[in-house]
Amino acid sequence: MKFLATLLLLALIAAGGAYWLVKTPFGPSTETFLEIAPHTSTHSLATQLEQHGLIRNRNAFEALKLIKGGTLKAGEYRFDHPVPMTEVYDRIARGDIYTRALTIPEGYNIYDIAQAVQDAGLGDRDAFLIAERQHAELISEWTSSSANPPASLEGYLFPDTYHFARHTPPVHILAAMVRRFRQASQQLGLVSDIPRTVTMASLVEKEVSQDNERPLVAGVFLNRLAKSIPLATDPTVIYAALLDNRWRGTIHVSDLQSPSPYNTYRHAGLPPGPICNPGMAAFRAVLSPAKTDYLYFVSDAQGHSRFAASLREHNQNVLAYRKAQQH
Repeated sequence: MKFLATLLLLALIAAGGAYWLVKTPFGPSTETFLEIAPHTSTHSLATQLEQHGLIRNRNAFEALKLIKGGTLKAGEYRFDHPVPMTEVYDRIARGDIYTRALTIPEGYNIYDIAQAVQDAGLGDRDAFLIAERQHAELISEWTSSSANPPASLEGYLFPDTYHFARHTPPVHILAAMVRRFRQASQQLGLVSDIPRTVTMASLVEKEVSQDNERPLVAGVFLNRLAKSIPLATDPTVIYAALLDNRWRGTIHVSDLQSPSPYNTYRHAGLPPGPICNPGMAAFRAVLSPAKTDYLYFVSDAQGHSRFAASLREHNQNVLAYRKAQQH
């Protein structure tokens, strides 16, 4: 009888110890990261967790794996406060990996995106720009038939909020943005002449911020193109300066005289490629432009645009804008 009582007591102690190991919170009180490589064995993972101070006992973790089953998923995990071992296990089993948000607004160019990547802690700006120029194959399905295949992914990195692990390679970030562009293009019904559409949408995106004015701007550009009138749009001049690493925040006379093919004051027609990454509203405007006789537009003091069919009317709008700026 005493023997049975002793066995029961030992069993209770063992059960209590096991419960304490897996259910009592344990772990760091400061931010700690653990990178689990693909195909890591349960034994190796349990050892890493113990060495990082995330669990009390690796043997208990391996026993928990036998009881709970499931697949423990690779990736980077973040811990910043003590939790029960069961919670550590469940997080890894469901793949609750640590990611950082990367928000790309409409109209960001590749330089803006590269800076956003760096600011989000997802990699170096310059390394991202190098990768962007090395992977034109990501957009070859739309550009392979072009006479001059692009050297940049500009225009095809769709604006959205993305989530990436800290050590995601630049090419994977770029590929995710191109996939999002593919989804958007299918939603919009883009099936032909996509490079031209993307370039036009990028101009519309940069020229106005009011969605209801975008179809009018698209119509102006089409009217000017039909008459072989240079588009004379400032955002292309700014982009040319960015490409030459000489943009300092102000358009100078030398910028307007630049021989760059992106200088739409000197060269008629569309620039060689997109100047930013447009959003849905800009694409819709290009696909359904307003049919007017407008050839000009200029901002007004309220952040909207005034449109004109004649140079005389346009000059009046410009004069009104300048007067408003003086008050």
